[in-house]
Amino acid sequence: MADTEALLETPLAALHRELGARMVPFAGYAMPVEYKGGQYPAGILAEHLACRAGAALFDVSHMGQAHIVGDGAATALERITPAEVQALKPGRQRYGLLMTEAGGILDDFMVANLGDRLFVVLNASRKAMDVAAIGAALPAGVRITPHPDRALLALQGPGAEAILATLAEGIAAMPFMGVLETSVAGAPALVTRSGYTGEDGFEIGLYAADAERVARALLTAGATPAGLGARDSLRLEAGLPLYGQDIDETTSPVDANLTFTIGKRRKMAWDFLGADRVREDLDNGPKRLRVGILPDGRQPVRAGAEIGADGTAVGTVTSGTFGPSLNAPCAMGYVAREHAADGTALELLVRGRAIPGRVAPTPFVPHRYKRGVAAA
Repeated sequence: MADTEALLETPLAALHRELGARMVPFAGYAMPVEYKGGQYPAGILAEHLACRAGAALFDVSHMGQAHIVGDGAATALERITPAEVQALKPGRQRYGLLMTEAGGILDDFMVANLGDRLFVVLNASRKAMDVAAIGAALPAGVRITPHPDRALLALQGPGAEAILATLAEGIAAMPFMGVLETSVAGAPALVTRSGYTGEDGFEIGLYAADAERVARALLTAGATPAGLGARDSLRLEAGLPLYGQDIDETTSPVDANLTFTIGKRRKMAWDFLGADRVREDLDNGPKRLRVGILPDGRQPVRAGAEIGADGTAVGTVTSGTFGPSLNAPCAMGYVAREHAADGTALELLVRGRAIPGRVAPTPFVPHRYKRGVAAA
């Protein structure tokens, strides 16, 4: 949709426009891609660097939020994900994959244990499908309830803790992937120490009616507003996949280099949806693998570019940009398994011209998570 009038809006839409946001269609919503002018650093590059140096505030209220309630909720959710949900301790969260029957990735998601219920965050473009798929896997007495009345803010960067601690208690004691039910600027909130930038940071779930007031308080305390453009370059430098570009229903967790999401116990039981394909890929090796790519020179290589090796097509770029923190282009994509080793020379086809590059380990910019305790 080119006309943003036909799009849904988040509870922060008026604030975005007040701050000079350039709005674009994304997953059915009008979302800020960058900000122009005003009192804050403006533009994708400035917003990206503000996150790396201080703290940036992202509106991710388009994401889906839902509770799963009932006896055996964790066991039931494990029917559709290879993640270790039963072992997740109260006050902890983890990243996981929702699976298709064919062994592809329906979506990636976050799941938190709130003690008496599970809480999940789902991608905006997949949330209705995800809720239906999870609901179909739940037995009688266990239900999933989406919360479209919720907003979600992401406060990211090395300055995030100091900013949020001025508005909420218990923030400094939270470890990476910790979960805290608290209040932020007087508003009831569910805070997780997580994010999508590779930096330390938090995601703050709120009632929609409180979102603008809390966002303004975070900006006043020192955060910089940032849009989808900076979010994308930050996550790519951090080597984090984007659903719909780097992973989808055609990719398995093994193809996608996300085997860490498969719990040890799950590899013994193989009792999750799509397990046969995943097991085969692990036993015999996948035909292709998602890898990090560093092109030579300064020319970014975008999604869709063909990847070659020794004059033969061996894969496709799925994400690519110029990394402001890296000060160089970076990309990721899928290549045939025999060309997936770090350091392998590649040829990246851009406008009919072959740019040399190589397979490189990710993240391209080191993660800076606060790992106060071992993950559950």
